[in-house]
Amino acid sequence: MTPSRDISRLLEIMAALRTPGTGCPWDLDQSFETIAPYTVEEAYEVADAIARGEPDDICDELGDLLLQVVFHARMAEEDGLFDFGDVVTAVTKKMIRRHPHVFGDAQRRGSGMSKAIWERIKAEEKAEKAARREAAGRTERQLGFLDDVPVAAPALMRAEKLQKRASTVGFDWNDLGAVREKLAEELGELDAEIDAETPDKDRIEDELGDLLFVIANVARHLDIDPEKALQRTNEKFRGRFGHIEDSLKTAGRTLDDASLEDMEALWQEAKGKDR
Repeated sequence: MTPSRDISRLLEIMAALRTPGTGCPWDLDQSFETIAPYTVEEAYEVADAIARGEPDDICDELGDLLLQVVFHARMAEEDGLFDFGDVVTAVTKKMIRRHPHVFGDAQRRGSGMSKAIWERIKAEEKAEKAARREAAGRTERQLGFLDDVPVAAPALMRAEKLQKRASTVGFDWNDLGAVREKLAEELGELDAEIDAETPDKDRIEDELGDLLFVIANVARHLDIDPEKALQRTNEKFRGRFGHIEDSLKTAGRTLDDASLEDMEALWQEAKGKDR
């Protein structure tokens, strides 16, 4: 089998990998549940390649992510649920529907997208999804207003999305000052649990979670993506620690034989260079 630019070749490869008897034992052993973590991982690897600005890596990682879509679609087809064509139909239908100012009638084109129109489209999609579930006999409980914010999303990102969703119905602080007061309050409650006569790890964890949740809210009120902000700090930490490691190596030393004072001095040196 040879490579091809045609998506049908990728579908053929996945079908071959999933064919009992002649396929790949590992691929045959997988399910939606076992593949899901790889799907999330591949999405992060795409983001990482973009952050590094490596076009070849971006292309390669996008291919890996596409493979995940094909993998899930193949398993669904085997179970008689849907196939890759259904996935494409669903997303093209969604994109056309969500852009009436581009794909609608002549009157709608060029009119822009208002928040009211967007919310109406989303509500219609949610109602249709519920109707499909009911028609298929899946009597799942009615989703609450916040229940469709993905549980699998990174916790900090999910906190921001939950807060943003709640704010659309007025459940929000009026200004940044009130959020900052809440931040100070939560920090005080965390300190109190840490300094308790008999500290309780579960209570400390609970208060730490509250603090992180409010920090995400502070970021939202500042119009800053908290996930991106933390990633930026992660990279800053990695870079400064790398300076410590490189400086010690240049001096013929290692991290193991350096004192905390030595590393702190080099950290401050790296910090000064950042400025």
